[in-house]
Amino acid sequence: MTLTQILVLAIVQGLTEFLPISSSAHLVLTPQLLSWPDQGLAFDVAVHVGSLIAVIGYFRNDIKKLIAAWTTSLISRRQSSESSLAWSIILGSIPVALGGYLLHDLADTVFRSPLVIAWATIGFGLLLWIADYYLTHRKPIEKMTYGSAIFIGCSQVLALIPGTSRSGITMTTALFLGFTRQAAARFSFLLSIPAIGMAGGYKGLKLIELPEIAWTDVVSGIVLSALSAYICIHFFLKLIDKIGMFPFVVYRLLLGSYLLYVFL
Repeated sequence: MTLTQILVLAIVQGLTEFLPISSSAHLVLTPQLLSWPDQGLAFDVAVHVGSLIAVIGYFRNDIKKLIAAWTTSLISRRQSSESSLAWSIILGSIPVALGGYLLHDLADTVFRSPLVIAWATIGFGLLLWIADYYLTHRKPIEKMTYGSAIFIGCSQVLALIPGTSRSGITMTTALFLGFTRQAAARFSFLLSIPAIGMAGGYKGLKLIELPEIAWTDVVSGIVLSALSAYICIHFFLKLIDKIGMFPFVVYRLLLGSYLLYVFL
């Protein structure tokens, strides 16, 4: 890979993983639109590892509290708001684990069609706009119930379709359930940790089959993806209450329309 490819693809992954615009779609489309060769499995794993490092690093204090509260709940059988949130993240991760196991072949083949990406980008973008603009959002993240977590987790399975956006569909579902933008975003980001970890682990196992890995590209991808993802999370949480989801909806509609123009 050239330095330009590494820079562009790593930063694209880092920025789009946590914005409601679909990182998988951008990783598929960027090489196609720029006439670049496919970046390969090793680099895909690398940039996902970078995103995982970023979200763990950003929420490190929250994660420590959640793990401690969850451990205490196992010992004492008493629940707190933090242990309940930890259990919600665990329960919300089960559907995507099952969905990924059952549908990974489709996700790697049929779902990667530019037209599928285009329609998913437009359709789920409109759904995000409805959830953000027309509904009341008052629930804080502390009001997350196990039922809500599982429902949001089930919606996350749709992110196996590039163009849907894992963060986008989970935030959309949380907004439909009445959660605030901050609550929807924070739960989505915390839910991303097991989701990205499982996806990266599954793809990482396939690296054993590769005869050779360009480790310089891999390390560069991890670092650049982690830095851009960390910055993205920080500013998204700072600005989301001010700007709402509308800018991302507009971007999705423009991108989807452009893809239909190019590939139809």
